[in-house]
Amino acid sequence: MNTCLKTTPLNDWHKAAGANMADFGGFEMPLWYETGVKNEHLWVLKSAGIFDTSHMACININGKGSFGLINHCFTRDITTLEKSRCAYGAFLDTNGHCIDDAIVYKFWDTCFMVCVNAGMGATIARHLEANAKGMDVIIEDLSLKIAKMDIQGINSARILSKLVQNPGKVFNKMPYFSFKGNFNESESRVKLLDGTPVLLSRSGYTGEFGFEIFLNPGSIVKLWKDILLAGKEYGIAACGLGARDSLRAGACLPLSHQDIGAWQFINHPWDFALPYNNDKTSFTKNFIGADSLLPARADSFTYPFAGDSLRKVSSTDSTKVIDTNGEQIGRVLTCATDMGIGWHKGNIVSICSENLPRDFKIKGISCGFIMVTKKLEPGMKLKLKEGKRTITATIVTDIRPDRTARKKLDNFI
Repeated sequence: MNTCLKTTPLNDWHKAAGANMADFGGFEMPLWYETGVKNEHLWVLKSAGIFDTSHMACININGKGSFGLINHCFTRDITTLEKSRCAYGAFLDTNGHCIDDAIVYKFWDTCFMVCVNAGMGATIARHLEANAKGMDVIIEDLSLKIAKMDIQGINSARILSKLVQNPGKVFNKMPYFSFKGNFNESESRVKLLDGTPVLLSRSGYTGEFGFEIFLNPGSIVKLWKDILLAGKEYGIAACGLGARDSLRAGACLPLSHQDIGAWQFINHPWDFALPYNNDKTSFTKNFIGADSLLPARADSFTYPFAGDSLRKVSSTDSTKVIDTNGEQIGRVLTCATDMGIGWHKGNIVSICSENLPRDFKIKGISCGFIMVTKKLEPGMKLKLKEGKRTITATIVTDIRPDRTARKKLDNFI
């Protein structure tokens, strides 16, 4: 292990729990525990799992110019973003290439927070500073001042209800991509039983119901342990980055610098992150990189796919995408195995789907994203070839059905 790697406050706990550790974004992070990726993945779909996400970075933007700065640098139009709501989008360079994707949190009209990926705090802070000349704005990289963990799965709120003050108020009227609380003890409306202030965001990276929790680094180890204890009756598990990757792939969510990166941020499944007009011929606002995105290139397209079984291939340049004519048309960006889905009568079903046949056993399906040089239609069959290994893939519009992230919170209390 590289001794120069950064660590999160939970690093000792991971090692004591027997985690398989590896370098991720310059941090020593757990890939999986003794339970294994498959079980960790299924725990989130069936009950709840917790993830150490303190490797991610946060940036505060304060001042009268904060809205104008973010709306100019961020692909998503935040004009109508309400207080205590958050939005997903990306920061692009002038070529329309993705520097990093992010979630923007609005505290009030002159105060925002941006959460970006591992090791990207300083990069995005510099990007904002470079475009903030003459603006009344203060930009602060909080990378070392905030810790973060996620709890994902249908029992997340039930477990957290045991650990927060006034849970009835906390979980009242909390829609998807909203948040409550703050890091400031005098301002936060969400506090743990011991008085620790937290920012609780109803979001996550699995496609399932759950929360992201931001708090002081000195408090996260206790909270992690408290959640595991409070969730014991529900069957909760600590989950590593392996399960995080397979869950997000099945939820049709991109991994920054792998599925989106140093190419144009367009012609992909995440069009909602761009401020298109109704007929998608232009954008409703100007932002950095916008001029380079339209008209869109006609030789680069990203599509989600589902394999015919749980067999998968590597996400490397040597893995080829082959069309029905035997022509190589692209490469694989992500290929993971969602262990909670399967094919049934030509459709993908989930272990969370209602009315599953009692004798139907779900074994998992490989899935992910490909980048190709021509337009493809849903239902088209392709071959993904890595050396002597070849799997069949189907172009789809979505992957794991019956996800819970957007369902009403009342279903989970």
